[in-house]
Amino acid sequence: MLEGKGIIKHYGPLQVLKNIDLSIGQGEIVSIVGSSGAGKSTLLHILGTLDKPDGGAVFFDGHRIDQLKGKALARFRNRHTGFVFQFHHLLPEFTALENICMPGWIAGSSNRELEKRANLLMDMLGIGAKAEDKPGTLSGGEQQRVAVARSLINKPAIVFADEPTGNLDSANANALHNLFCSLRDELGQTFVIVTHNEELSAMSNRVLQLKDGSWIS
Repeated sequence: MLEGKGIIKHYGPLQVLKNIDLSIGQGEIVSIVGSSGAGKSTLLHILGTLDKPDGGAVFFDGHRIDQLKGKALARFRNRHTGFVFQFHHLLPEFTALENICMPGWIAGSSNRELEKRANLLMDMLGIGAKAEDKPGTLSGGEQQRVAVARSLINKPAIVFADEPTGNLDSANANALHNLFCSLRDELGQTFVIVTHNEELSAMSNRVLQLKDGSWIS
């Protein structure tokens, strides 16, 4: 489904990624691990079209996506990808339900269908009673679940998660791990996760380790 070929990335004189190849299949949880500075987040951002490689290419279902620009790029992201970050990036003036629906509004989906799916996701994630609450009144674990629901609202083919448990305590981190596995098993959801959390990586279908911009065999 998602394929990277010969991905290279520089920041000034520093080569952060060195000829990276990878392939992600539907319904997989793939964890990318490695020490700080190994290039994990840079690779995730390139795969998710948030950044562009200096060399190589990224393909989605056989179509090259790293060269997309403007409206075509925004449309691809909105329709096919979801993102979950360490910091939840929820809009404080909107309710949990409104935050979740935001990508769907951007896509032009009907309010009725959006709210129906948002409520379904919130129930699945155990935050159904928090629909009208604003982010400032939610715990860290609840905020992260809102962020996960937001990433799923447009039924993306793939969700990219960058240190999603980094700001969670162990109980909420474990709950999020189990949630990702349930979404994979029940919805066939694909995840690519950058993480330092060994328990989360152990629950993945595959673990890929980066060191100094290259894979460790």
